[in-house]
Amino acid sequence: MIAFIIRRLCQSVAVMLSVAFIAFALFTYVGDPINNIVGQDTGLREREQLRHQLGLDDPFILQFARFVGHAAEGDFGLSYQYARPVSELIAERLPATLELSLVAAVLALAIGLPVGIYTGLHRYSWLSQLMLTASLVGISLPTFLTCILLILVFAVILGWLPSFGRGSTVALGWWTTGFLTIDGLKALILPAITLGLFQMTLIIRLVRAEMLEVLRTDYIKFARARGLPNRLIHFGHALKNTLVPVITITGLQLGSIIAFAVVTETVFQWPGMGLLIIQAISFADIPVMSAYLVLVAFFFVVINLIVDLLYYAVDPRLRIDRAAASGHGI
Repeated sequence: MIAFIIRRLCQSVAVMLSVAFIAFALFTYVGDPINNIVGQDTGLREREQLRHQLGLDDPFILQFARFVGHAAEGDFGLSYQYARPVSELIAERLPATLELSLVAAVLALAIGLPVGIYTGLHRYSWLSQLMLTASLVGISLPTFLTCILLILVFAVILGWLPSFGRGSTVALGWWTTGFLTIDGLKALILPAITLGLFQMTLIIRLVRAEMLEVLRTDYIKFARARGLPNRLIHFGHALKNTLVPVITITGLQLGSIIAFAVVTETVFQWPGMGLLIIQAISFADIPVMSAYLVLVAFFFVVINLIVDLLYYAVDPRLRIDRAAASGHGI
């Protein structure tokens, strides 16, 4: 187990270095940040002096090595747009994105898993067909259209919920949370539903398909022949084997929620990292863009490592196969 974790950590470091190289290489040639920092009346000499101070005239390899070294220490340099450390900007925006992503993921799992199980066990009922139709609509609608429709109904027509912003927040050290205020909770509802809707419908259809596949296997038929009750067959045998692919997709979707919250945060003006990256792209703010991609890659790597560890808890075949491979190697 320890050897597996060490090997996965080494692979994670290689992935992070690759992502950092690609991100830095792409964004180095996206516009000239000097033109956005200085005014039109700034002379060529002042421009070159600023370029030298920022290290933009150094060779690419030197810039990348400096970027990796500082990033390993949590230092992503200064933002060209805000003239502030990127780490401070991320620390300010990260709580909003993580809270939104967490609520969206919990909402997707809390609804998607039981609905997927129900539609798999009662595939011909009218309620199951209705749920599948609704999930098809949810998975087909683009995110920006879902945002607009929710704002139109619940913010404009009914006036129940706010249409933008994060609401009132409470500072707990460097972390700011909206969970402790009524305004913060109300402001969280619409963007969380929007962000979790696609993942929820995906989980519903995945769980249903896996449940139907598992119920057709021989060991389920043998369990029925032994006279075991349906509750034990469905939730003691079938569901446990259904969770293996569901854990994979759910883990990847959690990373996707964090990475692709850009549209939701932009429409709802949610003060998170998604809105920050949109502003950074329009300003050619290379340090912010590079830090964002590296941070998203870090979330994916950590989530994939957690998913691999959960496999050991859910699927005993992996433990047996690895133990057999270790014994064979000895």
